[in-house]
Amino acid sequence: MKKISFLLMIIILFFGACNTVKKTFENDLQQNFVDAPTHNEILTENDISSLPIPVQKYLSRCGFVGKEKVVNAEVIWSESAIKMAPEKDWMKLKTIQFNSCEIPFRIAYMKAHIAGIIPFDGRDIFSDGQGQMLGKIANLFTVFDAREREISQSALAIILAEALLIPGYALSDYIYWEEVDDRTAIGTIQWKGIVVKGKFYFNDNYEMILFETFDRYWTSPEGNVLAHFTAEISNYKKSGDYIIPGTLTAIWNIEHEGKDIRYDYWKGNIEEVRYNIRIQDKNNH
Repeated sequence: MKKISFLLMIIILFFGACNTVKKTFENDLQQNFVDAPTHNEILTENDISSLPIPVQKYLSRCGFVGKEKVVNAEVIWSESAIKMAPEKDWMKLKTIQFNSCEIPFRIAYMKAHIAGIIPFDGRDIFSDGQGQMLGKIANLFTVFDAREREISQSALAIILAEALLIPGYALSDYIYWEEVDDRTAIGTIQWKGIVVKGKFYFNDNYEMILFETFDRYWTSPEGNVLAHFTAEISNYKKSGDYIIPGTLTAIWNIEHEGKDIRYDYWKGNIEEVRYNIRIQDKNNH
C-alpha cells in the first residue's frame, strides 16, 4: 500500500509539473514582454515639460532625465510578504516582476509555502486589456483563477501606481496628468475601455511617498467591491544610475467586522530595478 501511495504521489507531481504556474508565467512573459531597442532615445527636460511640477522634479531627482527613456523593467524584490486576511499572519513570498510600457503590460510570479509546508504559486498579469490572477496549491489544485472586468481594472490600477517607479508609463499617451499643487498630482490611465484615476503625493525632496485610488476592487466576503487603496513608498536609495524606493506597502482601507480598518496586505523591499532589458538575454528564472 505504501509503495502504491508513493507511486501515485510521483505520478501526480509529474503531471502537475507539466503545467506549473511558473511555466505559465514564463510563457506569458515571452509572448507579451516588449524588449528594449538597441539604441533608445534620451529623455530630455523638454520631454517632461508638460507634466505636473512634482512629477517633473521626481523624474529629475531620481536620475531619469538625461538617460535613455524607460521602455521596460525588471523589479528585483529582495523580500516580500502577503497577509491573506486582516486577522492572518504574514506569509513570506518570493516575487519576480516584469513590466513593459509600449502598451501597459505587467506580470508577477509569487511563490510561498502555506504554514511553511504546502507550496503555493501565483501569477498576476495585465496584458492586452485583460487582467488575471491565478493561484495553485502544489501546482495541482487551483485556489483561484479570476479574470473578471473588476480584476482587469484592479490590475490596471497597479500599473498606474507604478507609473513613477517605471516612468515609461508616466510618459505614455495612455496616462493623462493633472497638477493639484507642488506636492500632489493626479494621474488617469485609460486602456481598452478601462479608466482608473489615482493621486500621487510627494515629500519635500520630491520623492513619491503615497499613491491612492478609489478605483480598485477589493474581494470582500460579499464579492468584489470598490475600496480605498493606498500604497506607501519609502526608504529611497541609490541603485546604479537611479534613485529608487526601497520599501513598498500595499494597503486596503476598508470596513471589517463593523469597523474601519487599515489592512496592510502586501509589503516588499526592492533590491534593484533593471531598466531597458532584453528578455532573451536573461537566464530563465
